[in-house]
Amino acid sequence: MFPYDPVLLATVQTTPQSIADVARTMQAIEATCVDGDGLKWFNWLYVQVTDAVSARMAAGGFSDPAWLAALDMQFARLYFDALKTMLSGSTAAGSWRAIFERRNQTPIARIQFAMAGMNAHINHDLPIAIVNTGVAPKHGDVHYSDYTALNTTLNSLVESAKRTLDVRLLGDALPPVTHLQDTMAAFSLSAAREAAWNNAELLWEFRGLPLATSAMLDGLDGMTTVIGKTLLVPVPFADLQLRIA
Repeated sequence: MFPYDPVLLATVQTTPQSIADVARTMQAIEATCVDGDGLKWFNWLYVQVTDAVSARMAAGGFSDPAWLAALDMQFARLYFDALKTMLSGSTAAGSWRAIFERRNQTPIARIQFAMAGMNAHINHDLPIAIVNTGVAPKHGDVHYSDYTALNTTLNSLVESAKRTLDVRLLGDALPPVTHLQDTMAAFSLSAAREAAWNNAELLWEFRGLPLATSAMLDGLDGMTTVIGKTLLVPVPFADLQLRIA
């Protein structure tokens, strides 16, 4: 779709082994993507999230930083794997395809791409990443406390992004009144992360049951794809809104 896609594919070939590796890969993606690529704006927000996690970890803000680091790496690997799959021409999860197939559509706002990426990554990928840490997820334990402790920081970053990215893909202004405000307000990051933890607990119980696991992941992807497509409905241009009115 973009002439630099082979460069992006090369960027995500190496599996990150540390949070520093994750950050370097994301920074390389950001440096490669042009402003007219919707992928850039999800990645832009993800860079901020990764930096916030790293800063809190350095400050001793987690009870089990090793587990949090493992989760961070497992989580990022799923994003990079999705990119690798799509850029190589294979079929990725529908929730990621919804973004990838629209990443050059200029009527869509930057915040829509950022939030659609959060939707795909949290609702579809995060339960898998939690299970991939190798530790059974359990409400109320130390890992759940570390996990939920991030909600306030993440919510703050998302609210800031809603203001910063409230322009069309190429940076031009949006109409003063659109469907976008209601769509963004309906997406709750904390609720999505809680649902992801609940789904991780189910996936953990389904270990060794490939049919049940596959069915659950298919269901998650279907739900997440619908949400993603809703988040990516283009914002009408002002003159079209006037004609409709």
